[in-house]
Amino acid sequence: MKEASLKVSILSHTPDPEEVVALSARLCYSPVGIDELKKKLTEDEKERLINLLRESGHLSPFEHVSFSFAVEGISRACSHQLVRHRIASYSQQSQRYVSEEKGFDFIIPHTINENEEIRKIFLEAMQKAHEYYCRILQALEKQGLKGELARQDARFVLPNAAETKIVITMNARELLHFFRVRCCNRAQWEIRELATEMLKLVKKIAPRIFKDAGPACVRGHCPEGNFSCGKIKEVRKKFKNL
Repeated sequence: MKEASLKVSILSHTPDPEEVVALSARLCYSPVGIDELKKKLTEDEKERLINLLRESGHLSPFEHVSFSFAVEGISRACSHQLVRHRIASYSQQSQRYVSEEKGFDFIIPHTINENEEIRKIFLEAMQKAHEYYCRILQALEKQGLKGELARQDARFVLPNAAETKIVITMNARELLHFFRVRCCNRAQWEIRELATEMLKLVKKIAPRIFKDAGPACVRGHCPEGNFSCGKIKEVRKKFKNL
C-alpha cells in the first residue's frame, strides 16, 4: 500500500481534429462536397472557422472530435465527481473483480499530507480499512462465497481515498464544458488537477479548438458571484501560459 500520484495520458483521438471541425462547419454552408472542400481548406481558413465557431457559440461541429484518456492515480471520491459528466464514456477499474487483499494504493489530500500528525492518522485509517477488508473477505469466503461474490461486499469498507484507474472518452464540446467548470478554483482540488492535466494534453493536439479553454473567467466574467476566488488575473495568466 502506498500513496498514488496522478497520471494522465491520451490513448487516442480523432485524426486531424481541427480539420474535421473546420470541414464540418464549412459543409453546412457549401453547395459542394467534402472532397472539394478539402482541396480549398487552408490553415488560415481552419483557424478562421474554428475561431468563428468558438466566438459565436456554434459548437456542434466540435462534437465530431473526441479524445480518449487513460487516467491513473485518482481517488474514488474524484471518480464519483467525474462520472457526473454524462456526455462521456467511462471504463473504470472494478473493486468487484479486482481484489484488494494485497493492499490498495490511495490518494492523500494536500491538507492532510502537509501535517505530519494528521498524515499519521490518515495512514492508520488506510491500514485499518485494508485490515477490515481482508477480515471480512476471509469470513465471507468461509461461508462459501468466492471471488467477486465475496469482494463485492467486502469492498464496502474501502475508503473514498482508494486509488482507481479509468478510461474517459469525451468529445471536444463536452471537454470545453468540463474545463469550464472543473478547472475553476471553486472545483474540488483533485478533479481540478485532473482537468488541468487533460487540458494541457489536448491543447498540444488541437490548440485552435482549445484556445482560451479553462474556467469561465478565462474568457469572460466570473459566474461564481460572492463565491468567486477573487484571483481572476492569476487564473487568466495561468491558463494563458498552460
